Amino acid sequence: MSREKLRRAALPPVQENIDKLEKAINEGNFYGAQQMYKSISARYVSAERYSEALDLLESGACLQLKHGQVTCGAELAVLFVDTLVKGKIPYNEDILDRVRKIYEVFPKVPLPSNMLDDEDVREFTEALGAAKTCLEGCSSFLRAAIKWSAEFGASRNGDPQLHAMLAEYIYSESTELNMAKVSYHFVRGNNPKKFASTLVNFMSKCYPDEDDIAIARAVLMYLSMGNLRGANCLMDELKRQVESQELDFPESDLVQFITFLLLTRHSLQFS
Repeated sequence: MSREKLRRAALPPVQENIDKLEKAINEGNFYGAQQMYKSISARYVSAERYSEALDLLESGACLQLKHGQVTCGAELAVLFVDTLVKGKIPYNEDILDRVRKIYEVFPKVPLPSNMLDDEDVREFTEALGAAKTCLEGCSSFLRAAIKWSAEFGASRNGDPQLHAMLAEYIYSESTELNMAKVSYHFVRGNNPKKFASTLVNFMSKCYPDEDDIAIARAVLMYLSMGNLRGANCLMDELKRQVESQELDFPESDLVQFITFLLLTRHSLQFS
């Protein structure tokens, strides 16, 4: 028997390791389990048993995240994507569902709204740190997944659903909100309704005169990608949501310019 076949045969069925490491995590041995996830998955990858490596890493990432071990969970999540690349696993809906499953267990950290004493300040500071850790971990994971999807069968910009996930997480978890980054991923996503609701939410929080800038930026980003339909869908959905919530839609010179620009682009497209 060749050395390669011996190496393959020496590895047990992956479910045995999944069960063993799940037990270690449930007992609180997060660090020890993390090292085992990394070393055992590397053996499966070395033996080109990519499917089993993926099963192990997915299980580990979800378990660590569910137990609040964000740094450990994010590391395994990124290793999951690295294994997709090493195994040259093609983009498909099954893998996308597995990426989504990991994404959905990344924690969202609520920030305390009232700071009445030193204890409240301490809790707020801790929550800020936790939110930053979650954002960095989830962003690294989804950016890697977007890159994988672009290289192995999705559109040139990567899977739109992954972009939408990242945009939503950045908006919900950023302690210093960057609407330019949020918009960057939403315009490459496939959920203009969610993008519109995010902008409406931002309009209720932002400083005066920032709302029209956010709207204009989003529309111009769509147009820069040649996506006139997306720009119009966003504007229509924005107006619908603002009206349904009985809010005032911005009527600045900038918004008027964007409105005329869309009309002009639409006329040119069908002339």
